Amino acid sequence: MDTPSTLENPAIDGLRALFGERCSTRPAEREQHGRGESYHPCRAPDAVCWPGSTDEVVAAVEICRRHRFPIVPFGVGTSLEGHVAALEGGVALDLSRMNRILMVRPEDMDVTVEAGVTRKQLDQELRDSGLFFPIDPGADATLGGMAATRASGTNAVRYGTMRENVLALTVVLADGRVVKTANRARKSSAGYDLTRLFVGSEGTLGVITEVTLRLHGRPEAVASAVCSFPSVDQAVATAMETVQAGIPVARMELLDGNVMEAVNRFSKLDYPATATLFLEFHGSAASVEEQAAMVGELAAGNDGSAFRWALRPEERNALWQARHDLHYATLAMRPGAKVWGTDVCVPISALGECIREARRAAAEAPFFVTTLGHVGDGNFHMGYLIDMADPAELQAAERLNERLVRHAISLGGTCTGEHGVGYGKAKFMTLEHGDAAVSLMRQIKHMLDPENLFNPGKILPPA
Repeated sequence: MDTPSTLENPAIDGLRALFGERCSTRPAEREQHGRGESYHPCRAPDAVCWPGSTDEVVAAVEICRRHRFPIVPFGVGTSLEGHVAALEGGVALDLSRMNRILMVRPEDMDVTVEAGVTRKQLDQELRDSGLFFPIDPGADATLGGMAATRASGTNAVRYGTMRENVLALTVVLADGRVVKTANRARKSSAGYDLTRLFVGSEGTLGVITEVTLRLHGRPEAVASAVCSFPSVDQAVATAMETVQAGIPVARMELLDGNVMEAVNRFSKLDYPATATLFLEFHGSAASVEEQAAMVGELAAGNDGSAFRWALRPEERNALWQARHDLHYATLAMRPGAKVWGTDVCVPISALGECIREARRAAAEAPFFVTTLGHVGDGNFHMGYLIDMADPAELQAAERLNERLVRHAISLGGTCTGEHGVGYGKAKFMTLEHGDAAVSLMRQIKHMLDPENLFNPGKILPPA
C-alpha cells in the first residue's frame, strides 16, 4: 500500500521503472529499513529498492540526483547509532541481493565480494581454504556495511578492524562515476588513500558495491578460556597488563557481573555472575600454551580464578555465541525495554580510569546497566536498559552517555570505537576533532556529494 508521501513522486516512478517489483513502498518494508538494532526511533524511507549490480546502483543514483531524492545505503540493519534512519526520506538502497563472492585468491590471501555478502557467508565459503576473515562484530552484518561503518569486534586486539583489512573498494559516487579506490597490493605510496576515505564514511560519500578484503591463515591451534575476578578493576588490570606485556591474544572480552547474569540466564550457562574475561588464543600448539600460561600468571596476580577452558570447536562456538547474543540477553532482563548502547575507546593506559568513572556515574541509575569491553584495544561499551516511554529514564541515559563520551575524549579517546557516529553521536564530532577538522570533513562531503543526497544528517553535526 502506498502512503501520501509516495504517491505521484517522480523519483519513485523512475525507480519503479528501473527495478520493477524490486522497488517497494509498502509500509512494513519501509519501516523495516528505517531502523537499526538500537534505541533510535524508526525513520522510514519513502521507498526501498534492491539493486542487483553496480550498474543498477549507478542508474538509481542518476535517477535520485535528477530529482534530488536522498539515498540511504542499507545492508542488514544491524547498526547502532541511527545510520539507516531516513532523516529526510528518500530511498533505502538495500544491497543484500548483491551477494556474490566474486574471487577468492588463496595464493594472495585476499577475496573480492559484492557489498551484500555477509560475514558468515564468507566464512562458509572459506571453510576449506585454510583461510578466514577475522573481523567479527557479532551480528551477521554485510561486508559492505562493515566497511561503511569501519566495524570492529572481538578479534580486533590481534587482527585489527575493517580499516586494516580492507584492501580496495568499488564505490558509486553522487555524479554516477564508479571509482575503484586501490589495487590489491598490500602497500602503496601512490597518491591519496581513497580506500580509507570511504571506510567509515557511513554511506555519506558514496555507495560501496564491492569490497576486497585481506584474509588470514587459520591458526593451527585455538583455545578459549573464561576467567572470573572479584572486581571489574582486577579484570581490567589483567587486560592492560596483557597488552603491555605484548602477549598476542586473539580475543579478550570484559563482561561485568550484570552481563554475566544476563548471559547465564539467556544462554543457560553457569559461570560466576562476577567480572569475567573471555579469552581466546591462536597460534601453534606451543605458542597457545605459552600465551595461556603468561595470561594465567597475570590473572592470578589480580586474584583471577583458574581458567575454565573451552577446547573443542563446539564448546568454543557456544562460548562466543553466548557473547554475541549479549544484546538479546540484556533485553530479556527487562522485557519491553530497549538497550541504549554506547561505546568509547581510550588509550590503553586510561582504560581503567574511564571504566571506573563510567560505572561510578551509572551506579545510581534507575535501570539495569551493563559494562562490556573489547578491552585489549581500549574499547568498551555501556548498556542502559531503559523504558522508552519514561522521559526520566531517557534523560538519565542521555546524561550518562554524554558524561561518558566527554570523559573519554578528555583522556585522549574517541566518542565511538566501533559503533560509528550515525546521527546519535554527530553532536560530539567538533568536541573530538575541533572546528578545523570538521570544516575539512564538510568540504570533502560537499565536493563528493554537493546535493547532500547520500545519507543526509549523518556524521557531521548541523552547521
